[in-house]
Amino acid sequence: MAKYDLDLFVIGGGSGGVRAGRVAASMGKRVAIAEEYRFGGTCVIRGCVPKKLFVYASQFPEHFEDAAGYGWAVGESRFDWATLIANKDKEIARLEGLYRKGLENAGARLIDGRAVLVDSHTVRVGGETFTAEHILVATGGRPNPHVALPGREHCITSNEAFHLEELPASIAIEGGGYIAVEFANIFHGLGVKTTLIYRGREILSRFDGDLRKGLHEAMEAKGIRILCQDIIEQVEKQPDGRLAAHLMSGGVETFDKIMLAIGRVPNTEGLGLEAAGVETGVRGEILVDGYSRTNVENIWAIGDVTDRVQLTPVAIHEAMCFIETAFKDNPTTVDHRDIATAVFSQPEIGTVGLAEEEAGKHFEELEIYRASFRPMRHTLAGRQDKMIMKLVVDAASKRVVGAHILGPDAGEMAQLLGIAIKGRLTKDVFDRTMAVHPTAAEELVTMYQPSYRVRNGERV
Repeated sequence: MAKYDLDLFVIGGGSGGVRAGRVAASMGKRVAIAEEYRFGGTCVIRGCVPKKLFVYASQFPEHFEDAAGYGWAVGESRFDWATLIANKDKEIARLEGLYRKGLENAGARLIDGRAVLVDSHTVRVGGETFTAEHILVATGGRPNPHVALPGREHCITSNEAFHLEELPASIAIEGGGYIAVEFANIFHGLGVKTTLIYRGREILSRFDGDLRKGLHEAMEAKGIRILCQDIIEQVEKQPDGRLAAHLMSGGVETFDKIMLAIGRVPNTEGLGLEAAGVETGVRGEILVDGYSRTNVENIWAIGDVTDRVQLTPVAIHEAMCFIETAFKDNPTTVDHRDIATAVFSQPEIGTVGLAEEEAGKHFEELEIYRASFRPMRHTLAGRQDKMIMKLVVDAASKRVVGAHILGPDAGEMAQLLGIAIKGRLTKDVFDRTMAVHPTAAEELVTMYQPSYRVRNGERV
């Protein structure tokens, strides 16, 4: 008789939890997975997927403008927010159904409810209790509620942005990371007067400096107002329903909506982690080793709840490493190096590897290959947006340690560049690679001479 009811109990039905549960079940393991809201998690339900659909919607005004240069006469256009929301909701429901079907087909048991740890091998969902040899916590994260901000109850987060009853005439977005920047571009593209407020010197900290500056300039040129080195200190709701934002710089500005996008925090409250003896960090994140194992031998955690790298593909990769380690007798550590990623701003950012500033801390001398040009698609349209492409190369080994792109389809290019960077290819390999012409991406293999060098962190 089996010692436990299950081989694996997964808490959280997001990308990481679903992948781990589905693969384990397909191996014949006895698996149950509990989700208190909707299967698919942040990415599918209220993150990457609906956000990308909003990005597509917000790009059409520029497409309509550009069409004239190519001989098209586009008639009067009209945007309907309710139609976008309805179609988005329909697609999200379809994807959630696929997640459920995949788990069911693999043989996993789906439980709709909040799971709480009772001890290191026991989980309770509602009035039902389960024991499991392994427990995997994959409960993700949520927007930072900014509880210290007076009046924060009048503000929205990215969660609510996907379900607004109507599009506001104006919005202020506080933050300077992925979510803030992407939503600033989305709302602006949909016709909303948009202001981005960020406490730092420049948006998108930890990204390459040239891309940060280039995107900032491009966003302002489009009409997005960006206030750096400022914060909202208080929000007041006025009699007409609009919101007054008191800024650290001393001004008071009024908006229809204020969105807080100042990071995300792990979902660990009320999970029973203390009862099971699982250690957490200062932000509430579950502490794990390189194999995603907690301090309790049979309890594991992956994805945003560990606050390592908050990206969907990372959670999925961590899930697969967990499967190898826990069920295939093949201990596999998670490799968080050289993760390709994109910011779906307008223009888009695609990046992988080290930024110039970070690489300068690790290598004595760098060669920087940089090109800035107007992509062909903008020439007949008359659009002045510039594209930036940049390769960061270790001068000693000639290995390309970073690649950074600002411009159309940058995210698509970053995915393929990720293979080259992960494969530790040298600049010589790039130089020997023939270009695909005419494309913007060909610039990546035709920059033969460095634009400048960096020694001991300083450009020379």
